[in-house]
Amino acid sequence: MRVGVLTGGGDCPGLNAVIRAVVRKGVRQHGFEFLGYRDGWKGPLEGLTMPLGIEQCRGILPRGGTILGSSRTNPFKLEDGVQQITDNLARDGVDALIAIGGEDTLGVATKLADLGVKVVGVPKTIDNDLSGTDFTFGFDTAVNIATDAIDRLHTTAESHHRVLVVEVMGRHAGWIALHAGIAGGASAVLIPEQPFDIEAVCRHVEARFESEYAPIIVVSEGAVPREGGDMTLVSGEKDDFGHVRLGGIGDRLASEIEHRTGKEARAVVLGHVQRGGTPTAFDRWLATRFGLQAADAVAEGDFGTMMALRGTRIERVPLAEGTGELKVVSPEEYAEAEVFFG
Repeated sequence: MRVGVLTGGGDCPGLNAVIRAVVRKGVRQHGFEFLGYRDGWKGPLEGLTMPLGIEQCRGILPRGGTILGSSRTNPFKLEDGVQQITDNLARDGVDALIAIGGEDTLGVATKLADLGVKVVGVPKTIDNDLSGTDFTFGFDTAVNIATDAIDRLHTTAESHHRVLVVEVMGRHAGWIALHAGIAGGASAVLIPEQPFDIEAVCRHVEARFESEYAPIIVVSEGAVPREGGDMTLVSGEKDDFGHVRLGGIGDRLASEIEHRTGKEARAVVLGHVQRGGTPTAFDRWLATRFGLQAADAVAEGDFGTMMALRGTRIERVPLAEGTGELKVVSPEEYAEAEVFFG
């Protein structure tokens, strides 16, 4: 059997670990031949391929990024896009496809599976917002990077007696902010699920200074204030999946805090550094297990499924279950963090 592999969407630590595991098990235990599709769905759409075997996967386990490249291409936005994909899969002799990606990439995979394409999905997103799985690989790395940054910022905040606002990724879900904020001892955590009260934030800031500690505020890029509750945009231009580019809430919040409290405030935007570099041990472990199970799913003809972590077990769930709705922070989970605010 000849199997195509692609990685789509935003960069994510652990992608190479999935590719390596899929190829190792597929070749050695199932006798598969693999073909790499480059740059997400652009690969099978335009016939962009590369050799993919055990040799190409040597040494890639600890590497960030993806040897296959990625993009946010949406074939359903193009006339005859789906037909081009099915034609190219047939031309390349590909019997099945393993798609590694987040909500958008797996959303395309779900639609293709409904049209008869033999697809298996592997979930990835640093945002941890796919509903079908307890955790996605990449999230642990992003949280560790953000926590390390917060730890370092505490010392400079104390030295200069200033407020530091740390903006992390999280368009619609605040998992990175919540986990990193709790782990890093933040004075407040602001997430998209809970519109924030700027007056309450300023009270937290003043209370923190009264205890002779400088505050650290962690905010998701998609967080919104109750007053004028719009996401802060870098650009109104949308990508192929309808997403605008977010950014700037950190600067906006720091400016408002400084204006209302009279305390010096600075914003630190972590941005794409959260996506890059070496994956943590947990993300390598999870990504590897996802890859091993994906190879088995193809061998068993269990198409239209996605790998999912449930407790400590890797299970297969319908692709639609993983992409049907976003997994967001509940009020109860957020309330746990509020104990430490101020």
